[in-house]
Amino acid sequence: MDDATTSNDIRLREGASIAQRLVVAGSAAAVALCFTPGLFTHDILEVIISVVALLAGAAFVGTVMLTPAVVWIITPDAILIGRQRPFGKLQTRIVTKDDILGLQVPGSKTAKARFQLAFTLVSGERLTSPPLSDVTHVRDTVARIAAQFDVPDVEAPVNPLDASNPEMRLGDPVEPFSQRDIRIAALIVVALSGAPYAYRLWRGLPPNLIDIMPLPLGVIAAFAVYRFANLVTGAFWIIRAGDIRVERLWGNGEMRADHIEGQDVKAITIERRGRSEDEHCIVAIRLQSGRRFRSPRIGSRNEARAVGAEIVRRLGIGPAASQI
Repeated sequence: MDDATTSNDIRLREGASIAQRLVVAGSAAAVALCFTPGLFTHDILEVIISVVALLAGAAFVGTVMLTPAVVWIITPDAILIGRQRPFGKLQTRIVTKDDILGLQVPGSKTAKARFQLAFTLVSGERLTSPPLSDVTHVRDTVARIAAQFDVPDVEAPVNPLDASNPEMRLGDPVEPFSQRDIRIAALIVVALSGAPYAYRLWRGLPPNLIDIMPLPLGVIAAFAVYRFANLVTGAFWIIRAGDIRVERLWGNGEMRADHIEGQDVKAITIERRGRSEDEHCIVAIRLQSGRRFRSPRIGSRNEARAVGAEIVRRLGIGPAASQI
């Protein structure tokens, strides 16, 4: 469930399904069990590594399986909270309008466009909701909740992806690395490549082919770092009505700007860039020319879908190209 409203209620959810938990826990358990043979060796180091790996795997499996799933249903008069651990009983709680004293909307430390509702109760207790999945309408959602619960002086959150902004911003403005940092990184690469060769000389041993081979590779790698380091600074998207400005850097640090218009878009999709579908989803745009643009990381799939839907609306992308 998400906070897209098909009624007057706002629904928020946090936590994976039992099936998803079993897949993650099973994978972690399989990896941990790969270290089991080390328990039956006579090497103390292997035994210690195996024990640590098995304990870490067990802790990870326990955390995945015991973390509760939380559902909030915010109605005009109350908040219904459901909490359930896998294979456990559903625990419910009702927080009425009269119990609520204040409301804040703290941002996330890991994702700039992730917001949660933090209610302060008359008793002094603080309740924090699951994240708002529609990150493009955070201000409207917060204003609506504050009005229906009569909470005064709620500070509007600073949301770079709010649909009320003339320009939605994804990522951080790109800046080139300083020449000093690039030179230091290149020198570190050269030093690492020459470490085996230097070690053999220091021990008074004749270098062999394996010690010499990293030297030219290190020089090539250092040149690549010096020449192309700025290419890894990422991209900065400015989403406006009618177009998207994508800012990136060339290898020499100069700014490069591309513009995407709705008529140029062949397909817009949501992709996962990393292992976690709750943290590493992005918007991907493929143009008629064949070029592909991938946005900076947004967050969960629901958050990325909300951003993608707003891009479709602002650029006037037709239904045939939208795969949100």
